[in-house]
Amino acid sequence: MQKKRLILSQPLLDITIRRLCQEIIENHDALKETVLMGLQPRGVFLAERIQKTLKIEFGVDLKLGLLDATFYRDDFKRKGNILKPNSTKINFIIEEKNVILIDDVLATGRMVRAAIDAMQAFGRPLKVELLCLINRKYNRDLPIQPDFSGMKVNTLDTQRVLVEWTEQGFDTDSIWLID
Repeated sequence: MQKKRLILSQPLLDITIRRLCQEIIENHDALKETVLMGLQPRGVFLAERIQKTLKIEFGVDLKLGLLDATFYRDDFKRKGNILKPNSTKINFIIEEKNVILIDDVLATGRMVRAAIDAMQAFGRPLKVELLCLINRKYNRDLPIQPDFSGMKVNTLDTQRVLVEWTEQGFDTDSIWLID
């Protein structure tokens, strides 16, 4: 039997997203040269929340792209089941832009590496930063660290973090640590 422990929910999740938005504003002098990139599939929900909060609460309107890195993953051909790619929707040029790559959970760093490789097909950004809601410590396979992090969670290899968004049909937004 799996054991679930709630680690983040409303209203603390909303406060965390607002804090992440404030950090973006504080760390970017040229916001007009900054774009958001949600990593498919689960980073998109956080990216859309970040974009909406920046616009409504701070008056900052940043472009948002959706990036799928399925075919750039190093385990793409190793798994027994076939991975289903998601759509990539980038309606702007990333060349010479500050790109904030957004994902819900940072664990091994392999998906972020794949996303950076996939992003190169759309140009060479001036700078790439990583924003994650949950930074799983002690699980990194690659030397990748977030520039913006909502919450650090110490986890074991046997544990996983599950993020549930209302946009996915859940009653409330909840983040769980599962044994």
